[in-house]
Order: sequence, then C-alpha cells, then structure tokens
Amino acid sequence: MKNNKLNQIAGSTCLLGLVSTLATVIAPNAAHACACGCGVFDVATSSMFPSGEGGMAFVTDDYQDQNRNWSNSSQAPAANNGDKEIQTDFVSVGLQYMFNRSWGAQIEIPSAYRSFTTVSSAPGNPVTAIRWWSLGDIRLKGIYTGFSEDLSSGITFGLKLPTGSYTHENAFGDVDRDSQIGSGSTDILLGGFHRDRFGASRWNWFVQAELDLPVLTQGDYRPGSEADAAAGIYYDGLSLGRVKISPVAQIIGSWRDHDHGAAAAPADSGYERVLLSPGIEFHLHPVKIYADVEVPVFQNVNGNQLVAPVLFKLSVSYMF
Repeated sequence: MKNNKLNQIAGSTCLLGLVSTLATVIAPNAAHACACGCGVFDVATSSMFPSGEGGMAFVTDDYQDQNRNWSNSSQAPAANNGDKEIQTDFVSVGLQYMFNRSWGAQIEIPSAYRSFTTVSSAPGNPVTAIRWWSLGDIRLKGIYTGFSEDLSSGITFGLKLPTGSYTHENAFGDVDRDSQIGSGSTDILLGGFHRDRFGASRWNWFVQAELDLPVLTQGDYRPGSEADAAAGIYYDGLSLGRVKISPVAQIIGSWRDHDHGAAAAPADSGYERVLLSPGIEFHLHPVKIYADVEVPVFQNVNGNQLVAPVLFKLSVSYMF
C-alpha cells in the first residue's frame, strides 16, 4: 500500500512493488503497506479437529474489510496512506480424512474475491477501485494424532503451494505484491493442537498454533514468516431437539515478520495483533455449522497499513 506522497521525482522507479511502467510517470513516489492478516483464517476452529477415523468435507467463508489506516498501535490519518480500502471474501473448500487413529491428511483449496481501492498512478491520481477473483494458494497437510487414544493432541505439517495469482494488474500497475491474492511462494506449514475437558464438567478447552515459513519465492518478493495461535473454551451441554449447540470463545494471536525483496515494502509490512472471538457451533450429525466474529483488541503494525475492525467466519462441514 502507499504512504504519504513524497517529493516528486521525475522518472523514478519505486522499489517497493510498483511495476516498471511507473518509471516513466512523473508522479509522487510511494511506499506500500498491506496488512492482509489472512493467515489468521488458517487457524482452524475446534470443530475442525479430528475426532476419529473417517472423513470430513468442509466449506468456509471468511470476510474482512480493511478500511482503517493504522500505524504502530493506533489509528492514523487516512491521508497517510494512498490505499484506502481492501475488501476480501475468501471461500475455501476442503477435505480432511483420518485413515486410522494416528494418521490423516487434509487439502484446502481457497479462492478470493477482492476489491482494492487506492490512489492510482493514472494521470491526475484518481482514487480507483480494482476488483478481481482468483484461485488462492492451495494447502496440503499431513496430520498425526497418535499421542493418545482420544486424539486430543495432534501435529500438522505440509506445504502451501503458489497456485494463487500474484500478477494481477490494471493499466497503471496499481496492485502491489502484498495486495495480491496469491503470495507466489511455496511455504512450509507446521502446526499443533491440544484439547481437554475441565474435570467432569461440560466445559472444554483447546489450544492450537500454526507457523508459515516461505522457502521458495518468485519475482523478488518474500512474504514475511507468520505465526497464528488460538486458545479457547466451549460448552457442549446445550441442545435443541437433536441439534447440539456449543458456544465458543477464543483469543487469537498473530505475528508476521517484515516482507523482503525488491518488490516488497519492508518498512511497511509486519505486525502483531490480538483478537477476541465469540462464536457458536450447531451439530446435527453428520453436519456441523460454525460461525464467529473476530474483533482486534490490540494491533501493532509497521509503517502505515490498512486493518479491518472486525473479521467474520462461517464454516459448514459434513462428516462421513
């Protein structure tokens, strides 16, 4: 994303993600800063934890509207950022299958529709909305849950593949690399989870985390490594007829390192944040429906970045 307009430099080349066409435009140079925060959606809810041999097909819909400019740990003037808003609707379909008590696998195929509003490099620098859809970066994981008979603990490991588009552009090269739907990188994914019950009560707790480490990159852009973790409680003693109802409360933490490379904006990327997330799950076997909202209560970003005041999740899964 773009910060305050700097001194005009004829024929300058922006090394922070603008395409080469800007090199011939007499326009304010600009830095980029995108706080997508999409990795937080990849920390699954407790309803996605394996519970026994067999399969689960799922569809999730995650939405965020990044419409506030943020700098360090507080909101900053919108004029400090040439990018004004990023609305993204992520839809993912996936399949998880436990071959036995210990081993399983998961594939998740995401796609996203994005609306990106920014001060364009077109003559006159109009505010422009760019909209597009793309396949996202497919995630392949192995699952090991052989630590205990009840599958209460597990680890995950796998890859995020560079299947999402990272080259979408308009005529003026206004979409920088950290605003693309795909990262262009192949990443190692490492995670783990544990769940348990509070004594003999109907209250349960869980913790989980995932680390995303880019290892193969393209186009002089290396996204920052990212870690997302969650801790939560839920109650499984409610029902309405045959429908089991579980209220859920989570606290979610996210950390992302600076991006690197000639097409990146190191000074305006990377963040830490904490979110509170109330949710609810409905279970009518073999179907589960889960929904939550995720509200940031602490955010600290480098430079100027757009953030969302609230995030939304809806997940529908079918057990077989």
